[in-house]
Order: sequence, then structure tokens, then C-alpha cells
Amino acid sequence: MSVWFITGSSRGLGLEIARAALENGHQVVATARDKAAVTRALGSSERLLAVSLDVTDAGRAATAVEEATAAFGRIDVLVNNSGFGLLGAVEEISDAEAREVFDVNVFGLLGVTRAVLPGMRARRSGRIINIGSIGGFVTIPSSGIYGATKFAVEGITEALSAELAGTGVTATVVEPGAFRTEFLAPSSIRFVDPSIDDYADTAHAMRGRLEAANGQQPGDPRKAAAAILEVAGTPNPPLRIQLGADSVARVEAKLKLVAEELAEWRELSESTAFTE
Repeated sequence: MSVWFITGSSRGLGLEIARAALENGHQVVATARDKAAVTRALGSSERLLAVSLDVTDAGRAATAVEEATAAFGRIDVLVNNSGFGLLGAVEEISDAEAREVFDVNVFGLLGVTRAVLPGMRARRSGRIINIGSIGGFVTIPSSGIYGATKFAVEGITEALSAELAGTGVTATVVEPGAFRTEFLAPSSIRFVDPSIDDYADTAHAMRGRLEAANGQQPGDPRKAAAAILEVAGTPNPPLRIQLGADSVARVEAKLKLVAEELAEWRELSESTAFTE
């Protein structure tokens, strides 16, 4: 039995991960801004602790970890799931809007991770599971700022994984494709009002497509949760894992493009060294 600490667990993928962990006999600290929403979604259990947590409040994150440790003795698996989407052309998104999504998706993740890691390192055991996105590996029009937060999660996880070598703690970033959660609903995603006509056929056009896709996504969040439990339980978890055939296809397409551009521009790329 492991102790799971999951952020953003009152709905969506976080809720499914919490539910799957409970169904598999684990103890779960399920956090959300409104802990009552967690209880409504998951019910009551001696293996469940619902905790109020706004991930942008670093002090509250430390307190939540203390509550979890007091209840269950430790945290074995941290799932950084809290986040929201912000879509619009890069030029149209204000600094304030960009900072808000970075505060939750990036700095919130960092604050919770810093609160959890000391205990894991002391025990020489633990799993950090960061919920990224395929949008953190390859972006589309309108997802530049949101994608930037998930690119940041990729970079943080990759460095963290290397830094934790030898401690018994691992870090994995999950790259989900389109899953049938509430992510494309107004509760989880924000669209910036279009203001620049030049983006009508690119960033603006994506809004209608994404709104139409809500509720039609091919991915099953319960299966995603089961996959994440499997990753957390394996002795040597991957640095990154794609979830969904769409995610795999987009990664493969980008790797192909990068390889082609690398080959095409190799001579120029390698021509920049000092010559004697």
C-alpha cells in the first residue's frame, strides 16, 4: 500500500487517479481548493484524507503536506495535477493572464514539489508524477502560452529526474493527449477574446474546433488513471510517457520533423566553431 498525494483531485484526471488509487487499496490525500468537492466526488473512507489546497499558496502547500504526514505517516507518490488551460494567440494574451496560468501550472507545481521532496529524500524512496500535456511537447495555434507552461513542466521534470539520481526518488512527466474530462469545459479552460484579425484562420479558428471536441475526446480518463498507477508502481519508471494514440502520433511527427531539420541545417549549425 502506498500513500498518494494528488493535487486538483475533485474532478477530471485528478479525480480518476484518486479513485483508482483508492480502488487499488492505497491511501490517498486528495486536495482541491474546496475539499468538500473532493468528499462529494469520492465519499468518505479511512484511507482518504480530503485537504483544502490552493497550489499557488506555498505556505498552505507545506501545511497540507504536514497534514498528510500526520494522517498516513509519509507520502510515497506525488501527483502534480492541478492546472488550467488558457487559449488564444500569443500576441493577444496579456502579461497578467500569462502570469496567472504560470502561477498555477508551473509555480504551483514547484511549491508542492518542494514541500514533498524532503520527506521522500529522507526515506530514499518516492515517485513524482507531473501531469504535463502533449501540448508540452508540440504546440498548436492558440496554445502557445498554455503550452509554454507544460514545456516548463517537461524541463523541470527532466532536470529533477537527473538531480534525484541515487536518492531513490524518481520523476516522470505524463503527456496526455485528448481525454474525455472537463478540460475543454469552461471550468477548466479559458479563451482569450480574439482582437487581431490576422489570426482568424489560425489561433481563432482553433476555438471552435476545441469547443466542438468537448465531450468527444477519444481518451478514457479511467484508463489513463490506471496507466499512471502502473507507471508509479514500476521499479524503473520512464522519464516521460505519452497517453493516447494521438499523443504518440504527435510525438512521432515532431521527432521526424526535428530529425529532418537537423539534417537539412547540420552544415550551418556546425559551422560556428572557432577556426585556427
